[in-house]
Amino acid sequence: MKFSKWHIAPAEEADIRRLGEAGYPQLVSQVLAARGISTAEEAAAFLERGRDLTCSPFLMKDMDRAVECISRAISQGRRIAVFGDYDVDGITATVILVDYLKSRGVDVLHYIPRRIEDGYGLGQDAIRSLHEQGVELLITVDCGITGVEEVDFAASLGMDVVITDHHECKDTLPRAAAVVDPHRPDCTYPFPYLAGCGVALKLVLALGGESREEALFSRYCTLAAIGTIADVMPMSGENRIIVSRGLECITQSDFIGLHALLQEAGLMDKAITSVQVGFVLAPRINAAGRMGAADKAADLLLCQDPAEAARLARELCALNRERQAVEQTIYAQAVEQIDHLPLQERSALVLASDTWHQGVVGIVASRLSEKYACPSFMIHLNGTVGKGSCRSWGGFNLFAALERCSDLLLDFGGHELAAGFTIDVANIPAFRQRMNQLVREYQGGGAPEVCLEIDAALTCPSRVTLTEVEALGMLEPYGAGNARPLFCLMGATLERLQSVGQNRHLKLRLSKGPSRFDAIFFSMPEAAAQLEPGCRVDAQDFINHVNEAGGFCVSCHPFRNNNRGLEENLRAVKGLHGVEVLNGSTALEANRRAFSYCRELGLKTIGASDAHTMGQIGKYATWLPEKVDCLKDFVEQLKTRQVRPAVWNGNSYDVVDML
Repeated sequence: MKFSKWHIAPAEEADIRRLGEAGYPQLVSQVLAARGISTAEEAAAFLERGRDLTCSPFLMKDMDRAVECISRAISQGRRIAVFGDYDVDGITATVILVDYLKSRGVDVLHYIPRRIEDGYGLGQDAIRSLHEQGVELLITVDCGITGVEEVDFAASLGMDVVITDHHECKDTLPRAAAVVDPHRPDCTYPFPYLAGCGVALKLVLALGGESREEALFSRYCTLAAIGTIADVMPMSGENRIIVSRGLECITQSDFIGLHALLQEAGLMDKAITSVQVGFVLAPRINAAGRMGAADKAADLLLCQDPAEAARLARELCALNRERQAVEQTIYAQAVEQIDHLPLQERSALVLASDTWHQGVVGIVASRLSEKYACPSFMIHLNGTVGKGSCRSWGGFNLFAALERCSDLLLDFGGHELAAGFTIDVANIPAFRQRMNQLVREYQGGGAPEVCLEIDAALTCPSRVTLTEVEALGMLEPYGAGNARPLFCLMGATLERLQSVGQNRHLKLRLSKGPSRFDAIFFSMPEAAAQLEPGCRVDAQDFINHVNEAGGFCVSCHPFRNNNRGLEENLRAVKGLHGVEVLNGSTALEANRRAFSYCRELGLKTIGASDAHTMGQIGKYATWLPEKVDCLKDFVEQLKTRQVRPAVWNGNSYDVVDML
């Protein structure tokens, strides 16, 4: 199975009931409670999508200087260039600013570097080319924050530069006319998690002035929403407002090119969600940059001719299909490399090849991080230099890690979760060794686990109605920090299965109690599934496995009211050693019932905090009569000595004989 561990979020029944009494549907209430929202007031605040941005753009450091510099250039009739990045965020940011400047009658052109030929960010060759075209003011979007030497070079040519970015800053900022980045150490902007297109949108609102803010936000929020979703920004604060408004009016956008792309992708007549943007629309825009044709995507979004827009949309979809084929090849080759890596080099996957397409390695790194539950670094080799793209896993801060490897790198930049770097090929082995060490330190020496985060366990399939499922839409938009809800059904029985979709997927017929229903197991051939009719996860099989291994098997929270305990089956199973009679996340009455069964069956009594918050750690424990020095001693004491549950009283533990 892909996931070695399931984590079902804890939720208080009282919170679920309180939210239901406030009018929220059952499934929505379960998800909200699982995510720490327990009152109607908190739910209303979380679900409020808003229609207006609440923070003034001028709260952002240097925004006033950026507006002054750009406004002066406009009034003087100077030629302006917008320099963007080649991903969806950079492309949408570029289009937002270029379109606005054109509406002001500005002589403006845009430059998006070619991923392979030019690389990421500002480059002196590009700056020289723009200067030769008469550009006097250069504005960056979604890049430039690390371009110290490049900005100095532009200044030497007599060009002014305004930096707008959202990436992490290094110690030295570029000496530009203005540096607008909410991640500047001296920037106190209330919401620092805007995408590059979000910062560009804020710049446009500042340039337009308060009187035009609503009209400009209405025009550009759709493009900003696409870029924000694609860049996996936290779906909270101003991002939630941008994305909600943008999705609301995406099919009514004034951008002809966007309409053409929606049509070509089969989305024109559908209600567009963040999921469709992230998995259908954004990859088509991104494909242009990945395959070395980012200008095509920008040209499409800026296009005013319907026929030309339709042609460009077809080209982007064709590029996306090409990208998918290349991606599959690279992914297979990367997996083969991983199979030959020694164990000590699998905490962080550092892979390299001179045959890999530089524009596609990033998306492969994302797939590998998810598959192997660790950060992944994919390096395209070109002679003595490697261009790397990396993706994080489990909260590991890539930018900070790359900083600790800076002596091995020629250059680097990015976010905590996604970054890029340039490295001398000779330094790759040392980089691999150090990055694996850093990840092991971060993990505390433990092995990574692929954990499936679940919002709630469902106990009754018949209560999952179409109305309930549709109501989950009020949780939109989904994204980082607000994932699509995920539920699990415990105790279902497989009645039959059949291969579908050219034997790539499995169709399952399941039952639980009187309910019968179908399910799809995607990307799972029948031979690999190891399923057969009648199979269930059997507690007895697990108990037998533990006993065969010489372990000590405990029934945890057997009477918790969420279908995750043995309940009366405590009497039916054989070979159980103990019962958890004190559980920090279980009601007292359920604990008392567990204690009663334990005494009846002559099993060991166990206590555990089952801590889901810092304050719960150590509340309950198991008392052992002797000091334990190793795992073998621990298991032996549990089996042979009189162990008892204990409760922390604030100073020490009180041993409990009965509840």
